[in-house]
Amino acid sequence: MKADAGKARRGFPWREAMRFGLGVLRLPPHEFWKTTPRELHAAAEGVFGPAAPSPTRAALDALMRAFPDARHP
Repeated sequence: MKADAGKARRGFPWREAMRFGLGVLRLPPHEFWKTTPRELHAAAEGVFGPAAPSPTRAALDALMRAFPDARHP
């Protein structure tokens, strides 16, 4: 049995990549298909800005203290 058995694996987000490359960037299909995922990611950062960094463990702990999960009896 594989170690990742039972975990849902998500493939490459082709639909979103095509929407961005063909729709937002307006790349012709032959140019889109020559674009690497890394190049497409760099273009997305150029349009939308870099993604927000993940919260630190300390910030996550502070949020968990401020907004604890409701406990149900």
